[in-house]
Order: sequence, then C-alpha cells, then structure tokens
Amino acid sequence: MDISVIVFLTSGFFLGWALGANHLGNVFGTAIGTRMVGFYTAAFTCSLFIVLGAVISGAGPAQTLGKLGAVNQLAGAFMVALAAALTMFWMTRLGLPVSTTQAIVGGIVGWNLFSATPTDSAMLSKIMLSWAAGPVIAALVAMALYKLVQHLLYRSRLHVLRIDAYTRIGLLCAGALGAYSLGANNIANVMGVFVPVVHARDLTLFGGFTLSASQQLFLLGGIAIAAGVYTYSRKVVDTVGANLLQMSPAAAFVVVTAHSLVLLIFSSQGLEGLLISLGLPSIPLVPISSSEVVVGAVIGIGFLQGGAGIRWRVLGHIAVGWVLTPVIAGVVSFIGLFFLQNVFQQTVFR
Repeated sequence: MDISVIVFLTSGFFLGWALGANHLGNVFGTAIGTRMVGFYTAAFTCSLFIVLGAVISGAGPAQTLGKLGAVNQLAGAFMVALAAALTMFWMTRLGLPVSTTQAIVGGIVGWNLFSATPTDSAMLSKIMLSWAAGPVIAALVAMALYKLVQHLLYRSRLHVLRIDAYTRIGLLCAGALGAYSLGANNIANVMGVFVPVVHARDLTLFGGFTLSASQQLFLLGGIAIAAGVYTYSRKVVDTVGANLLQMSPAAAFVVVTAHSLVLLIFSSQGLEGLLISLGLPSIPLVPISSSEVVVGAVIGIGFLQGGAGIRWRVLGHIAVGWVLTPVIAGVVSFIGLFFLQNVFQQTVFR
C-alpha cells in the first residue's frame, strides 16, 4: 500500500483500537466479573478469534454498510472513521459499553449530509431495526438458555468443583465464539468505509493462501482491535461484568453464549443462503450493536431472577450513551469534513 493510504488508514486503526477497548467486556466481561477467566487469558483468546472472524467472515456486513452511504474519497473515509473513533474513545473513558455500529453509521450519515448525498433510508431503517431487535433477541435467547442450563445442572448432580471446571471451559469456548462473531460482524464498522476507496493487489501467503484487498484491510483492523483489547478495556469490562448485574458463573456463560449466537446470526452468509434456498425470510447481514446485544442478554437473565438485581441507574447511563453515540459521531464527522476540505484542502467527496 502507498504511504499516503497508510496515513489515511490511521483513523481506521484508531477506531479498531477503540472498538477493542470497548468490546472485550461484551465478550468476556461476565466471565472476568465472575472471576472464572483471568483478564489476560480472556484478552489473548478474544484477540486471536477477533482477527480470524474479521478475515474469514467479515465481508457480508461490510457490503451492507457500504449501501448506507458510498463514501467515495479516501480523505472522506478517514474523517468518517475518525469521528466514530473519537466518539468511541470518549464513551470508553466514561466506562460505557456503546455501539461501534451506531458510531460509524452516525459518521456516514454526517458524510452524506456534508456531501449532499442521499442516505439510503431503507438500509438505515434496516440497520436501526437491528439495533432494536438485537437486544430483544439476545434477552430471549439468554432466558431460554438459562432455563436449559439450570435444568441440565439440576439433572446432572455434578460436584460443585466439577461444575466450576466445566463452566470455565464453557466460558472460554463461548468467548472464543463471541470474539469470532464480533470480528466477523463489527470489522465492517472499522474498515467498511475504506473498502471502496482502497485498492491493493491480492497478497499470497505461505501455503498458497491468498488475501484479497478487503481481507488485508480486515486483517489490519483486526490487529488494531486486538491492541485495544489488551491496552484499555478494563473499565468497560467492570461495567458489563459486575456493575450492571451480579451473576453466577452459569449465568455468565449463558450471556456470552447468547451474545455470540446473535452476532453470528447477523454475520453468516452461509445461514443467509440456507434460509433463501429453503424459501424462508433471510436474516439481514448488518453490523449490529455488540454492546446492545450483551446488555440485552444480561437484562434477560435479570428478568428471570425477578428484576430486583438489575442496577437501573447503570442501565440508564448505558442507554443515554447509545442515544448520544450516533448523534455525536455525525456532528463530529460533519465538522471534521468541513475543516479537512476547507483548511487542509483535501477532497472528501466526489
């Protein structure tokens, strides 16, 4: 890649770092909060599988995001990603698990407004519908899984130490699946705006494995996410893992599993093709909010326990962050594009 391209991609790397810092809590927050998995074990597992999910399965959601607004200049893509990254960084400093999807959508809408490009209202409605449906689906899945796990534990009559050992293994496996799903679904938020404007030759690796131009972007974005996981994720991990609802290890396993399944459903091109081949309605391949999904799963468990343990003030703060994130990202994107075009003389749209 040309050096100028690398410079413009730095905002995508920053956004990836911010996503990792904010989203380890979504994948392993409950496992760490219940002290069933150590922080660095969770960070390593999460980082590895995020990169794999991004490279192998990230194409579907990225294509959908591109339909919302076709950012057609590299400088414009730089500012859209930077606006989303700054918003995510600020929310992470506040300890709020917010949506990278909402941040990048807000940034794209800001670019559409600045460039007088019409926003695809049908696609925006589909994405916003996923924001509403994601936590509800996750809550329902979590409630069903929790009932099933409780029944299996009751029937198994295992010793508590053996249950703990199995739960640790289950949390690691569910977390690995969650990290893969997160990489597959949310890499579109990090690098999706760059896919139409960055052109690179296919890269052939050892063993004949070939990375396309988009997969190279997804790999770089996945590595940036992994860096955020390791360096700046503890505050959000505490919010999701312990502050919202005190959970048992079994409940933590259910939350991580529900989160993983919901993200995978909205990322799988194979599942989409299967549903279409059977004549069934397909699940839209959209980058959904990982934060909303995991919070929905936690609230589902809380409702099963009577709702008394849910810390509604914490939930209220999180909800305010969800509302503000796309608005702030959109405003920052619009203002940043103005300065980039008129002060730095960069072409931000064609």
